[in-house]
Amino acid sequence: MTDDFAFSITTTRFDERYAPSEDSRITTNFANLARGPHRQENLRGALTMIDRRFNDLAHWDNPTGDRYALELEIVSVQLEFAAEGADQRFPLIEVLDIHILDGHTGARHHGIVGNNFSSYLRDYDFSVLLPASAHRAKEAGEAPALPRDFGELHGRLFRHFLDSVTYRERFPQSPVICISVSTSKTYRRSENHHPILGVEYVQDEHSLTDEYFGKMGLQVRYFMPRGSVAPLAFYFRGDLLTDYSDLQLAGTISTMEAFQKIYRPEIYNANSAAPALYRPSLESQDYSHTRIDYDREERSRLALTQGRYTEEHFVEPHRDVLERWAGIAVPV
Repeated sequence: MTDDFAFSITTTRFDERYAPSEDSRITTNFANLARGPHRQENLRGALTMIDRRFNDLAHWDNPTGDRYALELEIVSVQLEFAAEGADQRFPLIEVLDIHILDGHTGARHHGIVGNNFSSYLRDYDFSVLLPASAHRAKEAGEAPALPRDFGELHGRLFRHFLDSVTYRERFPQSPVICISVSTSKTYRRSENHHPILGVEYVQDEHSLTDEYFGKMGLQVRYFMPRGSVAPLAFYFRGDLLTDYSDLQLAGTISTMEAFQKIYRPEIYNANSAAPALYRPSLESQDYSHTRIDYDREERSRLALTQGRYTEEHFVEPHRDVLERWAGIAVPV
């Protein structure tokens, strides 16, 4: 059954000359920064934030705070169907790969792959499927509920990719996805502290996003690194604290914290740090702007457009193949 499709990978350097490829989601965080009259200024500013934060975290044997620089690559994963016809190649997911350059030794270390996570199919699930299910429940006078097998196809395709030769030949370790904590949950500071990840926060129940990533085979922990003002959500396989080096973890933190300061400044560029009992909010007014342009409203609008594109060019044309492979009914 796996002969019905295969994975392929392309990469794009993320630097101040970056321009989105045709396969990039138009709402992806990178594409949003790389549009408009200030695109190069935006990109240069984001990359500077990343390098400075990395050197702040990797402060040992680094007295001038400029020993390291990061190289970032956008990894685009395509799903290619064997059957002939239209829509035989679809951009499945997009993640970020990191390399760490040591200016003292000249060494180039591979960081963690994953970090940012972008998915057309997730747009379909959250922006098309979920609202349609809620609308049907409302019309029927019923309580809203998740569609049957919600997120199962996405999760199985992601796990299949991680287990594929395409992934394993290119990346020696499992990915780590790092995103914002949920504004619908409350987080409690624990006594656990990691030298790079920082203080751990815990919560009593998972968010819908946590459950969705769980179907992708990823568990979650929440840490607020030294110098940060809010915890980040880390999704991973295996053991987050022992599977990766301090430099690798610092690379993920510095990269994704910089993006979150740009995307969600109300949380990650707040003027005061998260208290022991923390409920993130996008309504906060006590924060600073990064002066890097980012159109959050456009991103939300276009998620629906991309979800519908996924329905038309991925789900519907290949429904029979996907259902036969996954052993589930793909929700509509």
